[in-house]
Amino acid sequence: MSTTSTGLEPAEIDRLGKELDALRLRVVDDLGATDADYIHNVVAAQRVCEVSGRVLLFAGWFPPAWLGGVAALAVSKILDNMEIGHNVMHGQYDWMKDPALNSRTFEWDMVCPGEQWRRSHNFMHHTYTNILDKDRDVGYGILRITEDQEWHPYYLGNPVYAAAQALFFEYGIMLHDLEVDRIVQGRRGWADVRPLLAPMLRKTARQAGRDYVLYPLLTGPLAPLTLSANITANVVRNLWAFSIIFCGHFPDGAEVFTEEESEDESRGQWYLRQMLGSANITGSALFHVLSGNLSHQIEHHLFPDLPSHRYPRMATEVREICERYGLPYNTGSLSRQLGSVVRKIFRLAVPWR
Repeated sequence: MSTTSTGLEPAEIDRLGKELDALRLRVVDDLGATDADYIHNVVAAQRVCEVSGRVLLFAGWFPPAWLGGVAALAVSKILDNMEIGHNVMHGQYDWMKDPALNSRTFEWDMVCPGEQWRRSHNFMHHTYTNILDKDRDVGYGILRITEDQEWHPYYLGNPVYAAAQALFFEYGIMLHDLEVDRIVQGRRGWADVRPLLAPMLRKTARQAGRDYVLYPLLTGPLAPLTLSANITANVVRNLWAFSIIFCGHFPDGAEVFTEEESEDESRGQWYLRQMLGSANITGSALFHVLSGNLSHQIEHHLFPDLPSHRYPRMATEVREICERYGLPYNTGSLSRQLGSVVRKIFRLAVPWR
């Protein structure tokens, strides 16, 4: 990818890489107490939400208490998954030497084991971002999300598959590493995935046992109401995570690359691929926290191991760099980005444009 569709020459791409390296280094050199306080405050807020939700459900017979419990639990799960779990497992806080925030041992409130996520997401996705047939996050092998994917009658179900992924997102992430589509195609054998099954089953049993058995039983006669509340909170978290992640990867304007285009990449070319293949979402400060700052997906793909709360400030400089180099900076409201994703899912379900 010596010269791209952007018209940049190799020397310009190298300068781009050096500018982004310099930006990264300035942030690394500035990490300290403010960053530690931020993540500790988010963890504290998540725990308050979880405890509040559990307490409110002991009065679940009263509709406002049930709704409050669901809302508190949903926020707790969103914070745990998005701003804490995802970012901690990227190593964003390893520099703190805090065992509770260690990327190699952290476990989150999802059925996907952390170890499998670190391999399929941190390594595969962030190394091969938007490279067709290499990046497993490109449709997760289930959806057709680019015209570069050859159409097959199977893709007529694109909207149905997307809806199922949104509702059961945590299970889709768990099954992600199995690469079921490749098993069906005969490109991967069950022997290859058998070692993954036991950790998946253990984590699923632990999560389901807690949310759908233990906590409901603790509320005694209110168990059915507590069960419905836990299911609802998980579905809300799934829908939210699906929306944020798909808006960052698949809206109009996010580019997809071939393996040939990405061969022998320089540092600058890798940066360029991350910028062209990602998209941001505009919103309030609270919106960014609840999205895990994945509303700044461009900055996250450029600097996945930097504390996510730094992305909003870094975005100003990244956008200015894009303007100077004549590069697109794909950003828009949640409704705009999600709308373009939904249209794409429906449009690519059929073989014609």
